Amino acid sequence: MLSPKKRRGLTFAALSAVSMLMLSGCGSQIAVLHPEGPVAQKEFNLIVWSFVLMAFVGIVVFGLFAYMLIKYRASRPGIEKTYDPNIEGNTKLEVTWTVIPVLIVIALAIPTVQTTYALKDPPASAHDPIEVDVTSADWKWIFQYPAQHIETVNYLVIPAGVPVKFMLTSVGPMNTFWVPELGGMEFTMPGADLGLWLEADKPGVYLGRGANFSGKGFAHMQFNVYSKTQTQFNQWVSTVKSKYPALTMNEATYLVKHQGLSPIMTFSSYPAASVAQNQNTQMGM
Repeated sequence: MLSPKKRRGLTFAALSAVSMLMLSGCGSQIAVLHPEGPVAQKEFNLIVWSFVLMAFVGIVVFGLFAYMLIKYRASRPGIEKTYDPNIEGNTKLEVTWTVIPVLIVIALAIPTVQTTYALKDPPASAHDPIEVDVTSADWKWIFQYPAQHIETVNYLVIPAGVPVKFMLTSVGPMNTFWVPELGGMEFTMPGADLGLWLEADKPGVYLGRGANFSGKGFAHMQFNVYSKTQTQFNQWVSTVKSKYPALTMNEATYLVKHQGLSPIMTFSSYPAASVAQNQNTQMGM
């Protein structure tokens, strides 16, 4: 039979082992902790500030909790003479525990509001932004490049170091467009165009996904974002225009209305009425 002290020790060791096992999953696999663009970097800084502030609050709270447990433990000799459980009317204490939470909320709210409004504008860049119209369907992602007049399905190519204005809509259930390494998510909703600015700092491949459950094919709504140099991006556009077929209206209608998965596809052009886009009503872009 183990003594109470040994049981507490084993319990603490078991909890520590479980915590270490769970925390071992944290690291390079958490994309939001590895920002690869100015938008993601601003959001990462906000996450770090919020975590540090909350960690400080947690340390102080649990520190005071432990201090009270030890100082006013029932086994302490003479504790009944110094401890008054019915203490009340201490103005200084009441003001202190009222003001401190207000200061914590202000410390969180100010940088959050500043970052949120800053993300409504394009990242500072020497290059002109490009636009990509994004449509979520059952269960695929459709990307249209209005300036280049090309369309891709389930993959995206962008130039590195160039702000990208995504205009998001849906022809199926509401979803969420998310490329964690490049920035936060935004909803795609039928009948609405929502805007999102993203930018990749350097060439690379980033995983994008739908982050809002939209049916049985939801798990397959993932896509790669290929960030290329401006020269490589221009070459890719030229290749698409010269080697890939144009999207017909019948194909576009099938692509939008067919409830099923779709392979990666590329089209050198698309009909103007293939999907409802460019309303630009929500962000005033």
